[in-house]
Order: sequence, then structure tokens, then C-alpha cells
Amino acid sequence: MKSKIRAFLVAGPLSLFCLLGLSAAAVTAPVRAEPAREFVLGNGMKVIVKEDRRAPIAVQMVWYQVGAIDELNGTTGVSHALEHMMFKGTRHHKVGEFSRLVAELGGQENAFTANDYTAYFQQIEKGQLEKVMALEADRMANLQFDAGEFAKEIRVIMEERRWRTDDQPMGLLNEALNAAAWTAHPYHHPVVGWMDDLQHMSVQDIAAWYRRWYAPNNATLVVAGDVDAQRVLALAKTYFGKIPARPVVRGKPQNEPAQLGLRRVTVKAPAENPYVVMAFKVPSLRDVGQDQDAYALDVLSAVLDGYDNARLSARLVRTGNQATTVGASYDGVARGPVLFMLEGSPAEGVSTEQLEGLLRAEVAKVASEGVSEQELQRVKTQLIAAQVYKRDSVFGQAMEIGMMEAAGIGQKNIERIIERLKSVTAAQVQAVAQRYFKDDNLTVATLIPLPLEGKRPAPPPAGLLH
Repeated sequence: MKSKIRAFLVAGPLSLFCLLGLSAAAVTAPVRAEPAREFVLGNGMKVIVKEDRRAPIAVQMVWYQVGAIDELNGTTGVSHALEHMMFKGTRHHKVGEFSRLVAELGGQENAFTANDYTAYFQQIEKGQLEKVMALEADRMANLQFDAGEFAKEIRVIMEERRWRTDDQPMGLLNEALNAAAWTAHPYHHPVVGWMDDLQHMSVQDIAAWYRRWYAPNNATLVVAGDVDAQRVLALAKTYFGKIPARPVVRGKPQNEPAQLGLRRVTVKAPAENPYVVMAFKVPSLRDVGQDQDAYALDVLSAVLDGYDNARLSARLVRTGNQATTVGASYDGVARGPVLFMLEGSPAEGVSTEQLEGLLRAEVAKVASEGVSEQELQRVKTQLIAAQVYKRDSVFGQAMEIGMMEAAGIGQKNIERIIERLKSVTAAQVQAVAQRYFKDDNLTVATLIPLPLEGKRPAPPPAGLLH
């Protein structure tokens, strides 16, 4: 089951299972995909090409290694605001012309901002790749910053924040959880930004952020589909290769201090049901060859909530009738620190405090009794199967590559990660269940529902495309 609270992020780090598409029905053996080709242009821009000739389409993505993690107090949300402004015209194309031209080519395009990156994509017929590459290179080098356009767009962004967060109880809960879990690390801040920072943001802030981070040597071009790697490289040299590199100076580390005890935060908002989220600080994946606990935590997440009849749903919802929804998730691939989530909404007559105990009891059961080889193999088989099925999507392959690169792990490690996941033992799963689920690692966020008074979440306002 997908983590409920994560669905309300603008975007965020994904678990290894989610990143690698690991959730479908079982098969007996993996299919090894052809490796992607990597190149580096003279200006430092990385180019990665994944040839897949099953359909006459191409996906182009440009990933900039800048996101909310790079922002400072007073300018939160600037990465997301710049993403919006990237559609507001260049020296060669008027406002709105980028999207219009892609549509006229029969393509689709959009963008997204996360804690760790900002990315832009187009999916088009393969013969149109050169045209969208020219468009994307143009806005990397020639973006214009019109004060009037910014004034209109920042109002759209503030409305997006209201729709996604301020008017959504789960959005408010997610925001409060991160603000409580992280004290020094910039994951404390929402990707969309605090409203006060948005109200005081200027077009000069956006322009400065663009000049600081949007350089070819801070970007990765990913092209997947019915393409030829050498032809893509030649096009990349023509359109991106002439953009000069610039110094990219990263800020000082904002490392999270050790947590000294359990933290709690309560959100009161109009909602139908109460909800509770428990977030434990756990290790992330840094060294693909050495960080065994990251793989074991991912397998633990799948044991608890990785398939239809996994432990949490089977015991707390279907047979126990103690919750209406439950979930477990682990965000192991990220530039910063990560959390293991347990969450759910209690059934009638069950309090959120009682549900906390029930969720923790399921982890404690793994810690004391372990998991059977049969259960472990069932989980692993499903992981392998889903990796096979994911490769049917050209867009999914491009996403996988881009996210691995943005996290600093590298797409060359994709197959290696699968092999490491396959090697996880029952003893390792039991060990991480024993090691990390302590009060000193825990932040609990609880939603207390207020009367709805006839209110229901409104549909997204017009203009919230990016």
C-alpha cells in the first residue's frame, strides 16, 4: 500500500521499492535490461541514453540537482517557484510558447520539484526529439524574468499551496511531521515553501536561484525510447554543449543533530477521520555495496505493507477491524536523512494512541519472532516481478535513471541494488526491526478531526499544471 501521507507531497524521495517499481505480481526470475549509455559533454553536463525500440516514442528529461534541500530560511519554495517560471518565456520564445509548441508536436510535457531535485520532461514521437531538445536547451540558457509574469505566477503558487496543504488535513499533517522531525536539516521546510516566504518572494530571488543552479554542469539529460545513443549525443552537443559551464557553489551542510527523545505534534483540522503517523529516523542508502541495513529496512517495509495481504492490512484491517487504513513506507534513496513511516486511521472505537501501539506491535513481532523464509521469498519474488513489469514504460525507465542520478547513487547501480535486495536474509530483517524502532528515533504526528461543516476538498484551480 502506498504511504497515504506521501501522496500529499509536491514530490519527495521514494523508497527503493517505489523507485524501482517494485509492487506487482510474482514471477520466477528477473529480466536484465540493456544498460544505459553515459556521456559527459565538454561543459560538464551528463547525458544518459536508454535505447528501447518497442514503440516509436522518446522521453527527454532534464534533472537539475537542486531542490528544497538547498534552500535557506526566508526563501523556502524558491526551487518550485523557479520551476513555474521556466514556462514563462525566453529571449527566443514568448510566455506559454514552450507548452504550445510541444503540444503542436503531439507531445506531452510537465515538470516537478522535490526535496532533492527539479526535473522537466517531454514525451514525444521520436522524430520530434531534436525540436524539444532545442526548446529545453533554450530555457536552460535564456530564461527571461518579467516582474509582471512573476506577480501572476506567485499568486498561482500560493493558491497551489492552499489547495495542496492548507485546505488538506493530510497535507497539514505531513508538513507538521517534517517540521517536528527535522530541526536543523532543510527537510524541515515544505517543498512548496512556507506561505510567508511566498508572500515576500521577489522576481530577483527567482533570477538569482536560476543563475546559481541552472548550469549544464549541474544537470543530467536523460533520453529514453526509440533513439540511437550516438545521435542523441550529437544533438546534445549541438544544443546543450554550447551552453557554458558555471561554478556551482553548494551551501554548508545542515546536518541534523541527534534526537534526544520522542517528539509529538498534533494537527487539528476539518477531516472525516483521525490519523496518526509515526516516523522513525533510520539509515539511508549511501554506499550500494556496504549499506546492508537500507536493503533490510526496505524488505521490512514490504513485509509489513508490500502486497495485498501483507501483515499490517491483514491483521489490523481485515481480521482485527482495528483500523480502516494502514501503511508502512521507507524512503531510502535521498540526498539527506530519511524516515521509516508507520501510519493509519483507527476504526471506530479505537483511539490513535491504541493504533500506535498496534502498529508498533507488528514491528516488535518481527523483532522478536523474525519472518519465515516462505514470507521472505514471497516478498522478494514480487520485487523482482515488478522490476520486470516497470520496464514496459519508457517514461518509468527515464524516471528511474534520473532519480538515481539526482540522489548521487548513479543509474549504473540499478541492477546491483536489485541483487542486494535479493540477498537480504530473514536475520537481517529481524535485526533492523530490533535496532531502529526506539522512542529516541521517533516523531509522532496525530490528526484530530474537526467538523467538516459541509466542506469538501475543492478541485485544483485552473493553471496548476506544473
